[in-house]
Amino acid sequence: MGGKSTYLRQQGLIAVLAQAGGFVPAASCEMGLVSRLFSRVGAADDIGRGRSTFMVEMVETAAILNGADDRALVLLDEIGRGTATWDGLAIAWATLEHLEGVIGCRTLFATHYHELAGLAARLPGAGNVHVAATEWEGRLIFLHEVREGAADRSWGVQVARLAGLPPRVVARAKAVLRALEARAREGGPRALEDELPLFASAPPPEAPVPSALEERLRALDPDALSPREALEALYALKGLLDG
Repeated sequence: MGGKSTYLRQQGLIAVLAQAGGFVPAASCEMGLVSRLFSRVGAADDIGRGRSTFMVEMVETAAILNGADDRALVLLDEIGRGTATWDGLAIAWATLEHLEGVIGCRTLFATHYHELAGLAARLPGAGNVHVAATEWEGRLIFLHEVREGAADRSWGVQVARLAGLPPRVVARAKAVLRALEARAREGGPRALEDELPLFASAPPPEAPVPSALEERLRALDPDALSPREALEALYALKGLLDG
């Protein structure tokens, strides 16, 4: 929705077009020769080979790291998202360091791990850009612009609301997010369970209002009805159902 995956694919297509001598969607283009183009974008499992989504991701990433040279162009989208948060972050971190420090190739590395933005200050060949978005009158608006610098926030909860998650789920997600962000700022070892009790903090569900049909059914005593009364009750219930 924001466009980062599309932006990665676009750069790969531009590299192919430019190297083939074709036109590219730009006023001007200056690009060094690309020896090989590697792309790890999207997520899918491989049922035939018994590989999970994460295993497929790691196999493809391994092929890139073992096959790329310093003139390759590498496009990586959300490395590490298929496993636990800290494991995924560690794998993404090490992969990025290897691409920049060992291979030294041109790389576009899209991620939602904000911790990786700090690597731009440590790795001389790294820099941050982000796909811009804004919020207006409670609505999320994607600007489809690539801007300098790291993103200052994520929009996952807003996207979930756009996708149609129930309002109670979205409200709960916002509360959990605020607690997580507060804990991250404090840096303390407090248990998350104490801050976010699983059931106590969730508002009780509202009792549904019974319909006229339900009230009529509850009032019936089948054992006290004669055959004729039962038939009349059935017609009456059918009339309520048909409105």
